[in-house]
Amino acid sequence: MRSLDAARQICEGYLPGLLDRLAEIPLDELESPDNPAIEIFRGHGGPGLVIPKTYAGAGAGPLDALAVTRALGAAAPSLAVATTMHHFSVATLFTLAESLQSSGAEWALLEGIAEQNLLVASGFSEGRPGQGILSPNMQATQTEGGYLINGSKKPCSLSRSMDLLTASVSLPAADGTAEQDMAVLLVPKDAPGLTTHPFWGSFALAGAESEELRLEDVLISEQQLMRTEKTDAGRMDALQTVGFIWFELLISASYLGMVSSLVERVVQRGRGSDSDRARLICRLESATLLLEGMARMIVAGETGNESLAKTLVARYAAQDALAACAGQAVELLGGMAFVGSSDVAYLAAASHGLSFHPPSRASFTEPFLDHMAGRPLKIV
Repeated sequence: MRSLDAARQICEGYLPGLLDRLAEIPLDELESPDNPAIEIFRGHGGPGLVIPKTYAGAGAGPLDALAVTRALGAAAPSLAVATTMHHFSVATLFTLAESLQSSGAEWALLEGIAEQNLLVASGFSEGRPGQGILSPNMQATQTEGGYLINGSKKPCSLSRSMDLLTASVSLPAADGTAEQDMAVLLVPKDAPGLTTHPFWGSFALAGAESEELRLEDVLISEQQLMRTEKTDAGRMDALQTVGFIWFELLISASYLGMVSSLVERVVQRGRGSDSDRARLICRLESATLLLEGMARMIVAGETGNESLAKTLVARYAAQDALAACAGQAVELLGGMAFVGSSDVAYLAAASHGLSFHPPSRASFTEPFLDHMAGRPLKIV
C-alpha cells in the first residue's frame, strides 16, 4: 500500500536495515517476552531518532517519527509500543533543553542518549486505576545529599532494557510551605533500590517488557530533578503538554501500524470486492490523516492547551477508525487466514490496546464538554 510503503521508506532512511532485520524473525518470536527486537532497534541507532541533530540525534520531526513508528508497528508491535515510551520521554527532555526552565545539563544528557544508544523508560502514572495521569507515582523525602525516592510503576515498558527511568515525583516545596512541588526525575538503571518484578500477564504486546519497576529508598541528587511549573489541578504545564501530545501521536501511530499490517494482507491477497478493499483502505487512510494533522500541529509550534484538546479528539477518532478497520480486515481475510497462522489473530488482539492508553474516553468526557464551553482542558 502506498502510504505504508512510504512509511517504510522513511524508516529505512533513518534506521537503515532495521526493517529487513526484523523481517527475518517470525512475528511470534518478535512478540515474545525475551524477543531480540529492542536490542536490534538499539543496534540500529533507534534511541536517537527524535533527538534533534543539535544534540547528536537523527533529527526526525513529528511527521517522520509518525511514519517510522507506523512502519515499526506493522513489523513488530511490541517494539513500536515500547519505543514510543522512550521517544515520549526524550521529547520531554529536548523540549526542556530548549525552554527557559533549562538548567543547561539537558543537552549533555540528550547527546549521551543519542551517542550511546541509551533507552529511557517512562514511569509516569499510566495504568493505575483511579489515579490521575498527572499524579506522581513517586514520593520524595529530603535527606543528606538529595532525596530518597519511593514508589512503583506498573506496567513500565522497557523495564528490562532501559538505561534510564523518567518519572513524576512529589517534592517538599522549595519555599518551605506545606504545598508540594512537582518534578520529573531521572534514575539510572543500576541505582541501588531500583528493581524489576513480573507484572504483564497477557500474550498481547508481551515483547514490550511492561513489568513493574519498584523504587525503595533510591537516592537521587538535585541534579537528577527537573522541577515543573505549578498549575491548577488537572492542568498540564507547557512541558507536560508537549510531551503528552508527542505520546498521543506516537502511541496512536503504533496501532496504526498494526492495523495497516492487517489491511495490507487483505490487499495483497485480493480479499473481498474492489469496493470492500477501497472502503477499508479509505478508513485506514482517514486515521492516518488524523495523526498527520497532530504531527503538523507540533511542527507549527501549536502545543498549548487548545492543541492538546485537538490532539485527543483526533486520537479518539483515529482509534474508532482503526477498530473498525481491524474488524473488517479480519472478516475479509476469512477463517482460513485466521486459523492458518497466529499472526492475524495476534494483530487483531494487539490492535485493541490503543483504547487502554490514557486518558480513557470516559475520563475525557466531562473535561472535554467543559473545554467546548470555553474553559481550559483539564486531564483527570
